Amino acid sequence: MKTTQLKTTGAEAVIQSLTAERVKTIFGYPGGAIMPIYDALFHHLDKVNHILTRHEQGAIHAAQGYARSSGKTGVVFATSGPGATNLITGLADALIDSTPLVCITGQVSSHLLGTDAFQETDVMGISMPVTKWNCQITKATDIAPTLAKAFYIASSGRPGPVLVDITKDAQFEKLDFNHEKCTSVRSYQPKPKLNIDQVQAAIKFLNQAKKPLMIVGQGIMLSNAEEELLAFAEKMGIPVASTLLGLGAFPSHHPLYVGMVGMHGNYAPNVKTNECDVLLAVGMRFDDRVTGDVSRYATQAKVIHIDIDIAEINKIIKADAPIVADAKDALIILADLVEKQNYQNWLDEFHQAKYNELRILSENREKIFLDELRMDLVIDLLSQKTKGNAIIVTDVGQHQMMVAQFYQYNQTRSNVTSGGLGTMGYALPAAIGAKVANPEKQVVAIIGDGGFQMTLQELGTMMQNNINVKIIILNNGYLGMVRQWQQMFFENRYSFTDIQSPDFVALASSYNINGEKVETQEELNKALDNLLSSNNAYLLEVKVAREDNVFPMIPTGASVSDIRLH
Repeated sequence: MKTTQLKTTGAEAVIQSLTAERVKTIFGYPGGAIMPIYDALFHHLDKVNHILTRHEQGAIHAAQGYARSSGKTGVVFATSGPGATNLITGLADALIDSTPLVCITGQVSSHLLGTDAFQETDVMGISMPVTKWNCQITKATDIAPTLAKAFYIASSGRPGPVLVDITKDAQFEKLDFNHEKCTSVRSYQPKPKLNIDQVQAAIKFLNQAKKPLMIVGQGIMLSNAEEELLAFAEKMGIPVASTLLGLGAFPSHHPLYVGMVGMHGNYAPNVKTNECDVLLAVGMRFDDRVTGDVSRYATQAKVIHIDIDIAEINKIIKADAPIVADAKDALIILADLVEKQNYQNWLDEFHQAKYNELRILSENREKIFLDELRMDLVIDLLSQKTKGNAIIVTDVGQHQMMVAQFYQYNQTRSNVTSGGLGTMGYALPAAIGAKVANPEKQVVAIIGDGGFQMTLQELGTMMQNNINVKIIILNNGYLGMVRQWQQMFFENRYSFTDIQSPDFVALASSYNINGEKVETQEELNKALDNLLSSNNAYLLEVKVAREDNVFPMIPTGASVSDIRLH
């Protein structure tokens, strides 16, 4: 599809290119080097909505939440210098979590490049390690083809962030505008062709399996393969476990679902990774938080690894049957060829272990904390009240792992969190983006008292744009996950993890956001009802037990078989 317009400016070409790519929302913050683009945007507000955040990091995290919850490409504007450098954390986060973004930064005029001009930084050099692709534009005629290429690269294959840096003179320069959608890039093959020989090798292992286990990651959602996953799992009858970012890809209430793997995952899928005879991994990358000690990880199993990115194959765990392919394509053909078998006794082992895990953890916590409010109780009640259908956006820390364990996800793309980079301050802006992308859905941000204070200024973004995000702050007065490690591995030396906080409810009120604070179990039920029923944004601060720890836990360097329940 071509869009042509005679004699326009480079800045106008940027906006016209975005509308040609069907962009509806931009998150950003203006400044001198991107001012011409913002001036052009002023004339197109009937087509494109711009959300002014309070910080560029807030803008890129909001775009991540928008992309992760919708499957669309998030778009960000920032100016040169500090505006561009403030995007770096979000770019790194998006790259490791495979989130499609197009970030457009303004830059000083081309004759000033390399002169240390005001607000000039080498954004190309800085951003190269944390982007899927980046490019600097110094001529207006390059704007449309470069942006078309940027959207194609960001959203195709294994998605990721792209940064396009545009000099100020290129924004002012006149051109005959023509935008043509990009459908290919030389030497770039985003979707590998399925190799039938690789599939046949995997089928041989699957059809001979007596104790198979399937682990699914975010790649299922990135390839829109949720239905294919369900069809394959039900035909084979295989137990299905999830990574942190894979939560929601497979219904948590399904009898084949056996829980989450990883450092704070469930007991059974972790332990039985070292008992299964065939391990089928789809759309996940064997992160160190999943594997523990790789020398003792699934050594007894035949490993089938399906991933669209060949770089992930054999990078950490050697695959006996690698399949380099899109997850949807692979699962369709696997479902066609796999034989249904009866694994009920094997499944029962998972479910019995899950029952024992919950019983032991509950008994331990009740003994230690008596009637205190605990994080698991809050999440469990929230899950019941939302029936597992809300979009849950979490920050990083103990609350993140508690949510992963106790929220029963029943919808795809409903778990939005920072996985690979572990970025504190992610949740509030990401929840804003998720709500903008899904105005009809309930969006709940669950945040620790530490992470909330990293990006709390984005309450102003919510206020100005009337964004109805529900916020739950689980406040234990500590940087909880670090404190837990200090307790367990540093002889209770709580070095600088005790954190004081403002009155969060009063703070929210200053942004015209209603809220309340609860400290007892008796208050919690009504408070959650108030939160969920509010037609506007709402903040609920929950004072939880100060030294509650997250279990199960696999200590660093340990095997998945060494997972601890206390």
